[in-house]
Amino acid sequence: MPSLTDGEIRRALKQVETTGKQLSLVDGEGHGTGRLVLVMKPMPTRVTADWMAQQWRDEKRLKKKLGSYPSMPLSKAREIFNRDFAELIQKGRSIKVAGDTRPGTVADLFEAYVAYLKEGGKSSWKEAEKGLNKIADTLGRNRPARDIEPDEITAIIRPIYERGKRSMADHVRSYIRSAFSWGLKSEHDYRSTAARRFRLTYNPAAGIPTEPKTIGTRWLSEEEFVRLYRWLECPDTPVHPSYARAVQIIMLTGQRVEEIARLHVDQWDAKERIIDWTKTKNLQPHAVPVPLLAAELIESIIPNEHGWFFPSAKDPSKPVSHGTLYSFIWRQRDRGVIPHATNRDLRRTFKTLAGKAGVPKEIRDRLQNHALQDVSSKHYDRWNYMVEKRAGMAKWDKFVRAMLAKKRMKAAA
Repeated sequence: MPSLTDGEIRRALKQVETTGKQLSLVDGEGHGTGRLVLVMKPMPTRVTADWMAQQWRDEKRLKKKLGSYPSMPLSKAREIFNRDFAELIQKGRSIKVAGDTRPGTVADLFEAYVAYLKEGGKSSWKEAEKGLNKIADTLGRNRPARDIEPDEITAIIRPIYERGKRSMADHVRSYIRSAFSWGLKSEHDYRSTAARRFRLTYNPAAGIPTEPKTIGTRWLSEEEFVRLYRWLECPDTPVHPSYARAVQIIMLTGQRVEEIARLHVDQWDAKERIIDWTKTKNLQPHAVPVPLLAAELIESIIPNEHGWFFPSAKDPSKPVSHGTLYSFIWRQRDRGVIPHATNRDLRRTFKTLAGKAGVPKEIRDRLQNHALQDVSSKHYDRWNYMVEKRAGMAKWDKFVRAMLAKKRMKAAA
């Protein structure tokens, strides 16, 4: 049978409508093992016409739908059949496993990587999505991801670096490198639901050096701790109340900024005075007893209608972001009204001053949910080391109260 024409298809549709009998048209000549077929069926109110890839395999006829006519015209049906099915059929493989063989674009890769982060419950997916969207606009959204060269990536990063934004430049490099790394692994990952394969042969960002990491060593002295804590109690300028309270809780508990920022009513056990996270940065659940001073502060806060203790000022349906808390501290620090510190310095301060209060290092590590490699630490138990952690927090609570009282007495004198 010669190749189909649009005229033949229209005449066949009228025939099916008149006779009420199903009819199939085959595109091309010869029999072979696979063909492009248009299957037309009479329905009560209309005639349906579906493009099918047809294959004879193991003496059985297999079909897979490509689309419907006329929304998918003849030319498009031929293109898809030749692109995604013809070679597969010639190799004797089943059309049931056929898919879009076009290499994925930059947009396909970045969107699939963000979806992977989101499905995995990674809190970084929003920032990654925002950053990769801008990068895709520069690289070209519709370009095949496999065509991206290292010098194109450095051309994006260099201007950011030259503006003095070294951390941002490294973040951009990291986003691109991680997306391409995921793309390489996803090629043969049966768990991947990405619509496209990317046909990547290497990671164009892999050879770009990282920005040297600056390991912080700063921690607040007792005087600086009290000065910051008292300012948070009574700021000299209008601030969002939830931001100041969140920083106080970080100071009193030594927990990660992002975990306190996202504190929800479901995570607070008032009776036991425990904050219980099912998932944290190191992917391990964590339950920490809080000192009485922190418990009193948490209990004084009324969670909003969405259950957040520290809601965002812009969107109360969401918690404050850790980035906003960092900015909050930076602004006050730059004004000179609080000691020079970052929110991470506060976590380091807890580790140092709690040690001075007599809390053993092992218990301080457990209170701060540092990665521990012993067998019992790898399996979640809400009450694991709870007695020791409570004792540690009691010592810390006594130490902080004494600090605050001592500095207040000196100020009065």
